[in-house]
Amino acid sequence: MRDALVAAAFQLFLERGYEQTTVDDIVALAGVGRRSFFRYFPSKEDVVFPDHERCLADMTAFLSAGTDEDDPVQRVCDAVRLVLRMYAENPTFSVQRYRLTKKVPGLRAYELSVVWRYERAMAEYLHRRFADRRDGALRADVAAAAVAAAHNNALRSWLRADGRGDASSGVDHALGYVRATFGGPADDVATEEQEDVVVVISRRGAPMWRVVQEIESTLGQN
Repeated sequence: MRDALVAAAFQLFLERGYEQTTVDDIVALAGVGRRSFFRYFPSKEDVVFPDHERCLADMTAFLSAGTDEDDPVQRVCDAVRLVLRMYAENPTFSVQRYRLTKKVPGLRAYELSVVWRYERAMAEYLHRRFADRRDGALRADVAAAAVAAAHNNALRSWLRADGRGDASSGVDHALGYVRATFGGPADDVATEEQEDVVVVISRRGAPMWRVVQEIESTLGQN
């Protein structure tokens, strides 16, 4: 029934337009009642994005299943590929939805809110993994935003090409920039203290006691 409602909705959206289609029109074409529609979809907007809740749950579970041995940025890059897989499972539907959201500002705003939820799921994971790093919260937020932006850039390129070609290769290429910038082992643990380096310039031939005195004097200034 859920699939029938989605199919009926998009048939009407393509024939009449999104704004001109009502929930009553959708349930009439699908042959079900309004109660059945709202059992699956809280609103008409939700029928346009029927798989995002499941995908967000899958992403959250994937991130939670990670271990301390995983590279954090690699893990979120792997997690965002779940979104790509959802789109690639049905290229025709994904392209239709992309075209529809470009035409309807309300749907575009709804889509941006969905993207933000994916980004926050990745950021929350990175916050935990970067907790002991200097500027860990900043690094987590920026890295999560970069992963989301890289993925969306490649995904939209694929959708603009009507879903032709290999979407994963474009996403891999885009995510490579993120891994090169934010990936790798921890190199700035917050608990580590910076060591002071003192440079003392002394006259050649000065006696050692004078050199030691100058060093002590310099250190004493701190």
